[in-house]
Amino acid sequence: MSGDAAGGGISRRRLGGGMLALGGALALAPVPFADAATAMGTGPESSDPAGSGSKRPAPTLRRGSPARAGLLAEPLERLVTDAERFLAPSPAHPWYAGAVLLAGRGGTVALHRPIGKAVRYSAYDEATGTGVELPAESQIPMAEDTVFDLASVSKLFTSILAVQQIERGALVLEERVASYLPDFGGAGKQEVTIRQLLTHTSGFAAWIPLYREPTREGMLRRLWDEAPTSPPGSVYRYSDLNLISLQLVLERITGRALDVLLREEITAPLRLHRTRFNPPASWKPGIAATEDCRRPWSGLDRGLVWGEVHDENAYGFDGVAGHAGVFSCAWDLAVLGRTLLNGGAYGRTRILSPASVELMFTDFNTDFPGDGHGLGFELYQHWYMGAMATPRTAGHTGFTGTSLVLDPTTDSFLVVLGNSIHPVRSWRSGSAPRVAAADHMARAVPVTPGAGLSAWFSGMAAGVTATLTLPALRIATGEGRLRCSLWWDTEPVTGELVLEASGDSDARWLPVPFTTTPSGGPEAGMGTPRPAGSVSGWSGRVWHRLHADLAAWQGRSVRLRWRYAAGGPYVGRGAYVDGPRVEDGGRTVFDGSRREDAARVELDNWSVSAH
Repeated sequence: MSGDAAGGGISRRRLGGGMLALGGALALAPVPFADAATAMGTGPESSDPAGSGSKRPAPTLRRGSPARAGLLAEPLERLVTDAERFLAPSPAHPWYAGAVLLAGRGGTVALHRPIGKAVRYSAYDEATGTGVELPAESQIPMAEDTVFDLASVSKLFTSILAVQQIERGALVLEERVASYLPDFGGAGKQEVTIRQLLTHTSGFAAWIPLYREPTREGMLRRLWDEAPTSPPGSVYRYSDLNLISLQLVLERITGRALDVLLREEITAPLRLHRTRFNPPASWKPGIAATEDCRRPWSGLDRGLVWGEVHDENAYGFDGVAGHAGVFSCAWDLAVLGRTLLNGGAYGRTRILSPASVELMFTDFNTDFPGDGHGLGFELYQHWYMGAMATPRTAGHTGFTGTSLVLDPTTDSFLVVLGNSIHPVRSWRSGSAPRVAAADHMARAVPVTPGAGLSAWFSGMAAGVTATLTLPALRIATGEGRLRCSLWWDTEPVTGELVLEASGDSDARWLPVPFTTTPSGGPEAGMGTPRPAGSVSGWSGRVWHRLHADLAAWQGRSVRLRWRYAAGGPYVGRGAYVDGPRVEDGGRTVFDGSRREDAARVELDNWSVSAH
């Protein structure tokens, strides 16, 4: 085992992007523009950050208004309205029978709303493709404290337990798994590391039916004999086998079963009273039902699963497994999320150091673009994080319809717990309710205009092209230039914001190169050329100063426009333009702060917004 651990047990070697080993202790490079994140608008009530050296307790959760949370009320209302749409056929069947929605920022939970039913069906009728509904009086409505089978969201708990052991020096991130579990090293797995388990780069197959083995010993033997389908470290492939293996490591090095570790290291310290493996029978009326498990769609014939773990392999491990099996409620998950956003502390209780939390939120998979992954957490995944997604946004989903999204940039969190496989898994398709909820949550975090009381906003509609066009302006000299403030956050592949120009008699729009400079933070004063006349992806969620040379239009009239395109199914937070000003030598030919000039701007799917 490596002996280069220091600073609370975290390895001093360089562990990944954004982290530097300085002076023998782990230090973390700052998030770009993080100091200027106040550009997102009025924030939640401030508290001393956990781990800053203050003896003040870390923020804890309480209910409050959107305003107290630094959020806009209208997008949160739309979040609920949109979520309720998925209780109806969407498109052929309901996406879920019900859900519990929770959203907040800082220490304030501004939304906590149950919708639909926790238990609606007694079975699934395969012949008719319909659910067998319980009598109305036997159906159970969702409640704020309804408990859900978290499915793969359980992986976050196992990952936290592992990072705790890394922090304490009992586990080394780059050590081989076989050094802790010698039996694991067979079948070509001898070089698989702990990090590769946590980031799904071990080369394991996505899934194998361990539950078909009649005994725990048989399940373990099947795992020991399983060969990687790719060389370790060569590919990202999400696999339950990674976290099952990690569970076995944790149990070996601690001498405690995973359910005991969960209770002693996470749920008891944080007082998560409705979070555990194998909930007792007394909890059943307050648990959301899952699936009518029967072959051929399920691997086991169990009938309606309600109050027991749904996942077959977790069921084979008697309900306690590293990849699935934890039951919890929305509030408990929010407390866990708040703990991590606080840097590992909740009130006066600390379960991780700030540096350890950074490991969980740092992308170790930079060799696999699009598959960003910290230790346990997925990063920057628009397919369920929606417009909350940034390179720093962390989260996870569960097969049963659960999800947790944490955005450190805006200090916001979103929990969506749905019973989307009730009565059968085939009814659920895609992740649209999660994306819709995250889009509304992202919109609820205000963007304060760069100057003045309002700015032009592109909106956040998917599959839409929006243009903001200035009137025709004559550039008489070779000193024409455009200045404005710019803010953007687009889906990085299909979204972009382009500055274009067109002559009065020319129907073509040509890109205009420009330079952007962040208005604050560590990159202030360093301009970035944009030779293609466009920006996309994440701007750090701060305002940038834009400068464009218009000398090419000397002696001609020109129209300038911003074209925002969101061509795919997912979007970012959108784009804002504030204070556009066109100068021609010593003459100002357009000033967006002048009412008469602003009235001449043509808006197509853009609008004036104060936030």
